[in-house]
Amino acid sequence: MRTHLIKIGLVFFGLLLSFPGLAGATDPDPTRFEHEIAIFEAWDHQNSFPERANLFVGSSSIRFWHTADAFPGKPVINRGFGGSEISDVIYYYDQVIKPYAPAKIFLYAGDNDIADGKSPEQVFEDYVELAAKVRADFPDTELIFLSIKPSDARWKKWPKMAQANQLIREFTASDPKLGYVDVASLLLGDDGRPKDVYVMDGLHLNDEGYRLWNQALAPLLVD
Repeated sequence: MRTHLIKIGLVFFGLLLSFPGLAGATDPDPTRFEHEIAIFEAWDHQNSFPERANLFVGSSSIRFWHTADAFPGKPVINRGFGGSEISDVIYYYDQVIKPYAPAKIFLYAGDNDIADGKSPEQVFEDYVELAAKVRADFPDTELIFLSIKPSDARWKKWPKMAQANQLIREFTASDPKLGYVDVASLLLGDDGRPKDVYVMDGLHLNDEGYRLWNQALAPLLVD
């Protein structure tokens, strides 16, 4: 039943995106990350990694996150590569997800996708495609989507990011193995604008931003 719901999501949004004006931007060339992926593969070849781990994957918000320090005593693997989009995670699925057979996957992506001109529907379609791959290979693994964050640098894009978040949030309700964590609202002040939780570029989180994320996610990790 859960796989069936995912297939319905893929078909429905595939039809939507087949209409002119809804397809959004094309996927960037994933081979731009060949060097970063080769580093991951070399590391895995030379080192062991924990079984049934908490896998953090996605863009620079994952890459800059000191997840091993943030969650001491937990089996953690970090496979963030900065600038990536969900389409890139799909392309490198066999390198950054499949080898680890993780117990849980924490995905942060979609930020660069919207900034690159993709529509909320396109981000959602890519998410559903990735979820289907995870479900096919690891039916017991929980895939947790960390909501796209609001930032000063991309504030004009926030309405579309919020739309993508909502589409994904609603879809995760169809499957207990699909999770959604609203890490975005943690970064907004009472005035509805981003708090002082970013480094100088206005895009990447500072220590306080990650502290808020650590606090929210700590109870969710497996031991």
